[in-house]
Amino acid sequence: MTRMTRIPAPPAAPVGRRAVLWALAGVALGAAGCSGGTAPAAPPATPVRGTDASPTPSAALPRTTGWHPTASEVDPEVKLRAVRLVEAIGAWPAGHGGRAAARSRVAALGLPAALADQAGPLLPQADQAALQVVDAQYGGILADSASVLVVCRQWTRHGGTVTAGGTTVDVRLSRPAHGWTVDALHPAHPGPAAGSLDPDLRRALSDDRIVLPPAARADLRSGTVHADVAKAMLALAGPYRVDVSVVRSGHPLHVFGTGRLSDHPRGRAFDVWRIDGRAVVDPSTPRSLIERFMRDAAAAGSYNVGGPVLLGGGGPGQFFSDATHHDHVHVGFTA
Repeated sequence: MTRMTRIPAPPAAPVGRRAVLWALAGVALGAAGCSGGTAPAAPPATPVRGTDASPTPSAALPRTTGWHPTASEVDPEVKLRAVRLVEAIGAWPAGHGGRAAARSRVAALGLPAALADQAGPLLPQADQAALQVVDAQYGGILADSASVLVVCRQWTRHGGTVTAGGTTVDVRLSRPAHGWTVDALHPAHPGPAAGSLDPDLRRALSDDRIVLPPAARADLRSGTVHADVAKAMLALAGPYRVDVSVVRSGHPLHVFGTGRLSDHPRGRAFDVWRIDGRAVVDPSTPRSLIERFMRDAAAAGSYNVGGPVLLGGGGPGQFFSDATHHDHVHVGFTA
């Protein structure tokens, strides 16, 4: 985001405590636990890279894992609260689809059941669904409010066909006296694919060293992303493998906590959560790698590079760091 002011599936059963416990545990259809806030160690049964909604002639859903924050997070609890809600809404065993069942799963988390009504693409019509959180990134974090961008892949089964998709959800939270609670969900709406694309956008979509989650990939396909974004992605994909979290959709319209428009919804920025397979938020990731990446992003044309490290040099205000950018590198561009 732009710079912010410091401030085998489970057996079917009636929806109830048993189904709720699956959601609370972050287990989707036979999932095992994981740590470190990373994608599943085992690859999905169906290859999904490069697809937004790709049907495959198989009734088997991939095995997924519950997402967990690392101990180095600015506030692990706010991310966990957001993620558990998305996992509970977006995954269900056979026979437990639909809004009513989703409302029950949300209520079991101690959250307003009506949040399920805001789930949008997380609740497609399907017999069964599995969901994998790729990353949970701050869209903004202040003392008593936060935005957590939950990036996820989702697989749904209709009869004998599994469809791979996914989205990014801007989860808005507040912190009254008893701890973090969720106030609203804002799922991504990338829009339809464009009839023709800038050549650099096409190249970025096909580059294996640029890893794009579903909503970000759909953003590029929509043609609403500035060509400079694609050019920078391609330049950085030379020396690095770049895992993108957010491009345009699913990001707050304004810089969190301010009235300033963010560069993301205007298609002029992208965020990177992992570099060469090393998560930005992971304290074991070499600071030198992040610093080098940030400087290379500036060299690729970004006027506004933010991350967990405050760098010197560059143009006025070119580099910045704050709590929001503790877990990713922001790369922004002018119009």
